[in-house]
Amino acid sequence: MSVRAGIVVTGTEVLTGRVADRNGPWVADRLLELGVELAHITICGDRPADIEAQLRFLAAEGVDLIVTSGGLGPTADDMTVEMVARFCGRELTLDTELEAKIAAILKHLMARFTGVDFDAVLAANRKQAMVPVGAHVLDPVGTAPGVVVPGSPTVLVLPGPPRELQAMWPAAVADDAFQQAIAGRTVYRQDTVRMFGLAESGLAETLRDAESLPGFGDLEITTCLRRGEVEMVTRYEPQSEPAYARLMELVRSRHGDTLFSEDGSLVDDQVARILAGRRIATAESCTGGLLAARLTERAGSSAYVAGAVVAYANEAKADVLGVAPGLIEQCGAVSQEVAEAMAAGAVRRFGADTAVAITGIAGPDGGTEDKPVGTVWFCVMLGDGTTVSRSVRLPGERADIRERSTTVAMHMLRRALLGLS
Repeated sequence: MSVRAGIVVTGTEVLTGRVADRNGPWVADRLLELGVELAHITICGDRPADIEAQLRFLAAEGVDLIVTSGGLGPTADDMTVEMVARFCGRELTLDTELEAKIAAILKHLMARFTGVDFDAVLAANRKQAMVPVGAHVLDPVGTAPGVVVPGSPTVLVLPGPPRELQAMWPAAVADDAFQQAIAGRTVYRQDTVRMFGLAESGLAETLRDAESLPGFGDLEITTCLRRGEVEMVTRYEPQSEPAYARLMELVRSRHGDTLFSEDGSLVDDQVARILAGRRIATAESCTGGLLAARLTERAGSSAYVAGAVVAYANEAKADVLGVAPGLIEQCGAVSQEVAEAMAAGAVRRFGADTAVAITGIAGPDGGTEDKPVGTVWFCVMLGDGTTVSRSVRLPGERADIRERSTTVAMHMLRRALLGLS
C-alpha cells in the first residue's frame, strides 16, 4: 500500500459554507501527483476540541502524513499550531528569528498607514512566531509561517489563504521531514477519458462486463456525469498498464462513436485548436451568451471569436440577425428554419466563416405540447456550405438546459469542423 495522507481544513467560515473550500481539492491533487494516497478530507470549525479530534481520527486511520490548512493568523480563534503541538506532544516556543521576519513583513505592510501603533501590531502577531519544539519552519508568504512537525504521522501546517498555501507548497515538499514521511509512496498513473451521447448507465454496464478482464481489480475507476458528458477517471500503478489497455479496448469497441477524449482534454480545448485560423460568430436565444463565453474563454491570443448576438425577442432576431418575421410567424422562433436563419445572419453580420445558432425553450414557462420546455434547436454553419441542424429535448431546470445546450453546441461544432457530421 502506498503512503496515505489526510487533510484537515479548519475554519468556521468554511464549515458553515460562507467560504468555499479551495484548499482541500488543491492539496489533494498535489498529493496525487506525488503518488500519495489520500484517505480523508475533513472540515472543522475553529474549536480546539474539534481540531484535535480530527487529528486523532486521522492518526487512528494510520495515515503517514496530515496536512492542515487555516488557523495560523494572529487572532484568538487561530489555534491550529497550538492544537498540532498538543497532538504531537510538543511544547510551543518563541522562534526569535521567525519573529524578526514577521516584524519586517509587518513594517513593510504598515508603512502606508498612519497613526498605527506598530508595537501593538507586533505584539498581536507574536503568536505566529510560536512553533512546536523541533518543528521545521516554512517562511511566510503573507505573515503566517507554515510548520512541518516530524513524527508518526508527520503534520504539515499550512496557512488558509489559497494564494499563500499554494506558494508555500514547494518549500513544504522539499522539507526533509515531509520527504521522509512520503518515502514509501507509489507513483500512480491517472487517465481521464470523456464521452458524449452516452448514458452513464451504458458505461456502467460495460464496466460490469470488464470485471472479467485480467487485472481489472487493480484499476481504481470513478465515473461521473459532467455537463452532459460522461467522464471516466482511472488510477493505477504502472504495472497495471496492460489491464488499463484491455479496458480501453473494450470501451472503444462499445462506445467508440461517443468517445471524444482519451487524453483528458475538454471539448472546449479541442474546439479551440480546430478553430485556429477561422472566424466564428454565435447567435443565441435561451442560452444568454453562454456559448460565446465558453468560446471566448479558450480563444486566447488567436481571437477567433468575431462576434456574438444574444437575441431573445423576435424583433431582435429580425433587426439584428435579419431573420424574416414571416419565417418566425410561420415556423416559430424555436425551429430548424429559424436556427438556420440565425446562423446565416451571424455569418453576414460579422463576416465570419463559421457560425453556431441556438434557439430554445429553457423554461420554466413557454412550452407547448409540440415544443415542451427543454426543446432546443441548433445550427452549425461553415463557410464551405456545410450546414448541420439538430433538435434535442434536454431535461432539468433553466440553468441545466442552458448549460447542456452549450455542451451540445460545442460537440456539434467539433464534429462539423472535423467532417464527422
